[in-house]
Formats: sequence, structure tokens, C-alpha cells
Amino acid sequence: MKKHNFSAGPCILPKEVMQKASEAVVELDGIGLSLIEISHRSREFVAIMEKARSLALELLGLEGKGYQALFLQGGASMQFLMAAYNLLDKKAGYVNTGTWSQKAIKEAKLFGDIVEVASSQAENFNHIPKGYHIPSDLDYLHLTSNNTIFGTQIKEFPKTDVPLVCDMSSDIFSRQLDFSKFDLIYAGAQKNMGPAGATLVVVKEDILGKVSRKIPSMLDYAVHVSKESMFNTPPVFAVYVSMLTMQWLKDLGGIAAIEEINERKASLIYSEIELNPVFSGFAAKEDRSTMNATFNITDDGLKELFDTMCKEAGISGINGHRSVGGYRASMYNALPLESVGVLVDIMSELEKKG
Repeated sequence: MKKHNFSAGPCILPKEVMQKASEAVVELDGIGLSLIEISHRSREFVAIMEKARSLALELLGLEGKGYQALFLQGGASMQFLMAAYNLLDKKAGYVNTGTWSQKAIKEAKLFGDIVEVASSQAENFNHIPKGYHIPSDLDYLHLTSNNTIFGTQIKEFPKTDVPLVCDMSSDIFSRQLDFSKFDLIYAGAQKNMGPAGATLVVVKEDILGKVSRKIPSMLDYAVHVSKESMFNTPPVFAVYVSMLTMQWLKDLGGIAAIEEINERKASLIYSEIELNPVFSGFAAKEDRSTMNATFNITDDGLKELFDTMCKEAGISGINGHRSVGGYRASMYNALPLESVGVLVDIMSELEKKG
């Protein structure tokens, strides 16, 4: 039985993408060789990389606007370091909305002064800070658009003349935004785009080359731009699957189309959480993520029954993070609305049994 995959990541991918990727592992497009045994300098893979980079900019509406798309390695965790290495000369601001923001702050402190302009830590990150002051002398302001652990999401980004850097690992390509507001976007592939191993970086070229320090080649965005994301051997399989997933999204109608589907999924589960006294939501209502719904059972005596019902229905990956507890339903782009419906039906049935 195919399970309903609510995993927070690595997570679900479109069925047709998985099928084509599995075929390419055996043989890529009839060339007599596997995707994972051809040279990354081969005509076939260079075309894959070029298409992946082009699709990323196209989907984000950034073609011809001075941006470059890169596929790098090391996950978002490497970008915590690289962003500061490349952009932080004196002082940068960070909004602390959870675990990943904290990790980014830790790395950035190695390179300059860090101002924590806002934080929701005192309330265990159950909301997004608002109305905070942004100093005008920052090299950049760093944000995390969506927080997988706590189930919060920035709905309105701050207006500022300070360059914006954003970790969009868990909601990239999920909703329409004016992406030209951002000078640097990075996202691990393993949520909405592909398998673990690749990280999408979208950088505005004119923000580079402004720090006084020397940057090691492997950590220098400008070097990766100049080499068209092929400075070193890229993660060929992860890039290929990311390309297939972005093409799937484009064929579906792009970000506008998937946003509508994502809103329907989120509305379905949050409506049940609101109406069902057996469950309570963790995140503040106005900041609830469309990607990760976090919730708890109000009667611990029903937890074992709920877990059993979910297992029998083929629901996988909904245990909450240890820092929050309870449950977390991750509803990334490829998760069908049907899967959310199955989970909601079980939640409703539990109320009757309780």
C-alpha cells in the first residue's frame, strides 16, 4: 500500500518525477548510460544543469533581472555560513523564528556583528515577530520564511532598503511572492524540489564582491556564478530530480497553480483542528504555515488510538519535533489533497470515539 507521506523532509515527490528519475538511473534518455555514471561535463548533463537553473529563475519570475541560480552542496546549513562569508562585512540583522534561524545566527557571528532585530523565542517560537525596527546600517537582514519545526510562516515580509536574505528551504515554490524583493534566496532541495544533496541558491549579482575579506573558492558565490554552477562536480542525481520537479510544477501551471492547491490542503486540516476539540493547534493562527501544520491532542488517553488509526490508514511521518511535541503534518507541493483528506477523516473519527 502506498503510504500518505507527511514527512518533514526528505519528503514526498511527484509520482511521475520518481518514475522518470528511476528510469534515468538505469539509462538516461536512450544514450546507453546511466545518469549517475556520465560525466558532469558531458553534453547531456550540462543541458540538465542549464535547464534546472533556467527553470528556477523562470518559476520565481526572476529571468532577466540580474539574478543567477546555482545548485550547490552542503544543504541550507552550508548557506548559513556562505551567506555571511559573502555578504557580511560589518553588521547584519537576523530575525530569530526558530531552530534554523538560531543556527544561521551562530555561523554569522564568526564574520561580524549580529543584531537580533526580533525574536519569538520567549514563546517557544509559536508566532512570527512583527513591527520590529530594522537598523539602516545593516549589510543585510536575514529571514527564515517558513519554520518546519514550529509550523509558522512569514505572511508579510518587512519593507526595507536593507538587502534581504531568506532561507526558503521549506516553502520554496509553494506560494506567489515578489521574489525580486530578495537579494539572496537559498533552499535545500529536500522539501519541495528534489532529494537531499542539492541546495538552490538564487543570488542577485550586484550584491556580490562587497566584502573586504578573501573568500575561499568553494565558498565564493561569484566563483560558482562564473563557472555556471559547475566549479566542482555537482550532485548530478539531485540536480536532475530537481529539474524534473520544477518542470512538473511548470506543467501544472507554476507557482500560482500549486499555491491554490496548497491553500486548499491547509484550509482542510486547520478547519478540522479548529472544530475538533480533541486537537489544538500550536502556532498562532495568523502565522500558521501552509507547509507544516503543528498540533497536539488535548486528551493524552487518545494518543495511542490515534497513532494506531494513522498507521492502519497508511499515514506516515506526522510525529512532531521533540521541541514541540504532538504532531506535524507536512504538506509540501507533491502531497495530494487526498492524503490530507484521509488524515482529517481520522481526526474526525477520533472525536466520535473519544
